[in-house]
Amino acid sequence: MASGLSQRQALMVLGAISGLGPITVQRLLVHFNGDAPACLAASALELSQVKGLNRKVQQALLAWEAAMDLGKVEQRMQKRQTSFVISEDAAYPDCLKSIHNPPVGLYWQGTSHLPSQSIAIVGTRRPTLYGLRMAKLFASELAQAGFCIVSGLARGIDTAAHKGALAVGGKTVAVCGCGLDHIYPAENLDLLKAIVQQGAAISEFPFGRRADRQTFPMRNRIVAGMSQALIVIESDASGGSMITARFAGEQGRALMAVPGRIDQA
Repeated sequence: MASGLSQRQALMVLGAISGLGPITVQRLLVHFNGDAPACLAASALELSQVKGLNRKVQQALLAWEAAMDLGKVEQRMQKRQTSFVISEDAAYPDCLKSIHNPPVGLYWQGTSHLPSQSIAIVGTRRPTLYGLRMAKLFASELAQAGFCIVSGLARGIDTAAHKGALAVGGKTVAVCGCGLDHIYPAENLDLLKAIVQQGAAISEFPFGRRADRQTFPMRNRIVAGMSQALIVIESDASGGSMITARFAGEQGRALMAVPGRIDQA
């Protein structure tokens, strides 16, 4: 079946294979001259010649049709009004293409017409009332100025940032650390529905993938990578927001923080 796949379908399959991350997918694509269907149609001998491709992943590539019913996946995506956006598509964020391990594709719900300039706002899941107020304030002011607000849909600061943008009719993107059929945290389901109506929900993870310790850092690199700047509002010294900040620094993004109380003289 691989020979009959489109580039988009093949990239979707590659992105769903367990143990095959975006860096290894890029190695595969380089080896096969960018031809994603060829990666899935390759023989065991051809796959053994790809640098950094271990035996387990080789076997997964050879047996992908037994593990994934692509037709059913596409039916589920259609039912949930989900598309798979690849780098050739206009909706794929331009600045995300420049990071060293961009996602091969993004599962996408909502509008593809987003502002060209994005600012990420992230912070702790256990914020103070002041932190929540600042997140909403920055998000609403920036959204009114025409920026798209990007965050990770987490409890606390992320949630406040999304709500701040929505409150003024602005655009916001929720980058999810799970498949778009498994919303985490569950209490943000209604928020996500509102985001999809006004902005977009995106994920590099296929349907069925639940959030775990591996998916959150991968999500964080996208939050930073698709934004021109990152604002951190309250964070633990070793929290997920600091991981996002590190990605932003490595990716050459503008990095800002709220340095304590800014509403007092």
